[in-house]
Amino acid sequence: MNRPLIAILRGITPPEALSATAALIEAGITTLEVPLNSPDAFASIEAMIGAFGTDATIGAGTVLTPEEVTRLAGIGGQLVVSPNCDPEVIAATKAAGMQSWPGIFTPTECFAALKAGADGLKLFPASLIGPEGLKAIRAVLPPATKVYAVGGASPANFATWRKAGADGFGIGAALYTPGLSAGEISTRARALVAACDEAMA
Repeated sequence: MNRPLIAILRGITPPEALSATAALIEAGITTLEVPLNSPDAFASIEAMIGAFGTDATIGAGTVLTPEEVTRLAGIGGQLVVSPNCDPEVIAATKAAGMQSWPGIFTPTECFAALKAGADGLKLFPASLIGPEGLKAIRAVLPPATKVYAVGGASPANFATWRKAGADGFGIGAALYTPGLSAGEISTRARALVAACDEAMA
């Protein structure tokens, strides 16, 4: 099952990357991003793809330029997530055959992202607009649009976000912070998977 969860591994380093990835996949989270403001992010991503590229969708977050997209494509990345809506980044991502998930916050940004070819929308920071804000935006979006809540979504409110129209969630610090052991990551991941499955049922 490809759950609608994106693991955001901000701050991860290459020595941690493989054990963390293995723990997440085993727990049932198979979409992972390493934000590019993490230490040696491209090295982590390349190692993760080399070891788990057939078992998970692996890519980069905090992608801000077409040049970063090109570099990610060169190491086999499959996913580009950004905190903002940049049509040039979206176009470069789609030209390279990768999934594009730009950050959006307003209806204008939503429609600009979709027009540029985005596969889905990352509502960020979701905590600032809340489920009611998403519900209002959802009313004007094409019905098939995928919207993930990021920055404010947690097991405590997955069901509320789902009811408001969220299709999935990006999870950062609640899932991974630098220095966590693989066992701790696994425990957190299993709890998130169970909560997500319940909310999406």
